[in-house]
Amino acid sequence: MTERRIKVDALARVEGEGALYVKIAGERVEKVEFRIFEPPRYFEALLRGRAAAEAPDITSRICGICPIAYIMGACQAMESALGVEVTPEIDALRRMIYCGEWIQSHVLHAAMLHAPDFLGLHDAIQISGVAPDLVRKALRLKKLGNTLMEVIGGRSVHPVNTRVGGFYAAPPEAKIAALIPELEWGVEAAREVALDFAAFDIPEDEEDYTFVSLIHPDEYPILHGRIGSSRGLDIAVPEFEDQFVETHVPHSTALHGHMADGSSYLVGPLARYANNFDRLSPAAQQTARDCGLGDVVRNPYKSIIVRMVEVQYAIEEALRLARAYVPPAPPHIATPPRAGRGAGCTEAPRGLCYHSYEIDGNAHILSARIVPPTSQNQPQIEADLHRVVSANTALDDAALKWRCEQTIRNYDPCISCSTHFLKLTVERD
Repeated sequence: MTERRIKVDALARVEGEGALYVKIAGERVEKVEFRIFEPPRYFEALLRGRAAAEAPDITSRICGICPIAYIMGACQAMESALGVEVTPEIDALRRMIYCGEWIQSHVLHAAMLHAPDFLGLHDAIQISGVAPDLVRKALRLKKLGNTLMEVIGGRSVHPVNTRVGGFYAAPPEAKIAALIPELEWGVEAAREVALDFAAFDIPEDEEDYTFVSLIHPDEYPILHGRIGSSRGLDIAVPEFEDQFVETHVPHSTALHGHMADGSSYLVGPLARYANNFDRLSPAAQQTARDCGLGDVVRNPYKSIIVRMVEVQYAIEEALRLARAYVPPAPPHIATPPRAGRGAGCTEAPRGLCYHSYEIDGNAHILSARIVPPTSQNQPQIEADLHRVVSANTALDDAALKWRCEQTIRNYDPCISCSTHFLKLTVERD
């Protein structure tokens, strides 16, 4: 019996460092391990004893691509613990800056890191040689997202204008109004990129995922909602820890997320789309249909298209909010200290990002729990890899490596950045 061992030794910047190991005996896949081996960074322990007001700035350092997700989850949890509620104007400004994060993160991932896989190219530099207009359009869209974050947050990486209770300062109306022409351009540009991606040669693959995301009756969820699944789960955010657990596995220093019954689940664009399709704007729904998508997408390789549909929606939302912008006055509400416990959950570009904190009477943090989307998706990534490798054992080692990398890149930018630089070792007995 022929045995093949495929080892990817360095999956850097995957919410830590990781690797991939696949063992194939004949035509049977014996083992698939998605390994994260970097020592934990202990953010939850680091937060203990710190002031509640520090949590958003500290947790934003977990991810340079998605700092808003951590800022907003921490703010929500702290405001819940402190018993305060922000004004509609503050909430609208938060949604607008979050749209900026969705735009820049999704475009970076889809156009720069994932698209080369479908074109048989190694990177976006090579795409510029065959489709320069696509690259120029993608770069301009990403800049649009960065500009939104900078105008509202003070800078595009780890914004400094956000805080528990709102913002340190409200952007002037003129600065928000100045974004409108580029947002108007961006709606059609995002649609065009989605249609370009729909023309890719996309692998055939279907999986009956358990989709988990925020659900909301009136809007496509970004900041608010209950936690729901495609199998009927519908719970309030504070009930997250009753339904979802994290466990240690021998081959990874990162926790693996599971539902309480031990099953894996999927968070991210496909889950949001499946659970909330009818809350997308009519224009975004039409783009999805023009790309050949149904109301539910079960092919993980089509996530690249769903991401661009979400980019179009996020630009539409930012445009709507910019046109209706009223500077919050005051820009933040008072948050007097008190003891309490609170939870917050928002939709990072990569999926559910959950925060829970307990604070004492001086508003110092007693305990913290943060569950990022990557840890929740890790078991499903392994399941996808097992399924894909099983269906493609006839591929040679180089082609199988490419397909494994492409499969991982279906998930999120932190993984995608790293897998372009993997070394592959194949051992044959």
